[in-house]
Amino acid sequence: MTKLFSALFILLMAIQVIRPFGLPGLRRRGDAWKLAMAALVVFGITTLIRP
Repeated sequence: MTKLFSALFILLMAIQVIRPFGLPGLRRRGDAWKLAMAALVVFGITTLIRP
């Protein structure tokens, strides 16, 4: 599952750099770091809930 999240976030960051999504907070190409921070939070949560 973690590999799926990794691939998804890498794909989202690449798309953001090529053509921004236009969502609030993701209007510029340089906002790809916000997706990286979201990925870190998701990975942190998954490591905490794993037994």
